[in-house]
Amino acid sequence: MSAGYALLKTAHVASAAVLFGTGLGIAFFCWFGYQRALRTRDLGTLRSVLRLTVIADAVFTAPAVVFQAASGLALMHLLGWPWLSPWALWVYTLFLFTGACWLPVVVLQIRLAAAARRADSIDALPPGFTNAFRWWLVLGVPAFASVLALYWLMVAKPLLVA
Repeated sequence: MSAGYALLKTAHVASAAVLFGTGLGIAFFCWFGYQRALRTRDLGTLRSVLRLTVIADAVFTAPAVVFQAASGLALMHLLGWPWLSPWALWVYTLFLFTGACWLPVVVLQIRLAAAARRADSIDALPPGFTNAFRWWLVLGVPAFASVLALYWLMVAKPLLVA
């Protein structure tokens, strides 16, 4: 294969690592920051955690998602892989499923951060705040599991009919 292919494949794998690492890091940082803020009653901690969570998704996750889609399709084209193989259909399905979980998570993060900014104290957070945070977690778990499945498909390439 050409140097261009090797560079594109390396960038694709690196962006997958960014997605995986950022997803895990954001989940860890936000969940434990939220728990710490509630335990210590520190609204400043909660505000910081949520603000940085939104920033991390905008700076790291969103560009990596776009690059994953574009570079994955470019690699398939360069390799002459069939667009509708069982492997490709699973990749598309999992990618879309991950996005269907992740996009509401982003909206929730933005709303949670805005609610924390508006509150005067932990006790003044709106009534649905805890429930929205639970939804953030509930949607994040299958999204992250789907990313793991996509990683496996990327590495193992089962069902690929070339």
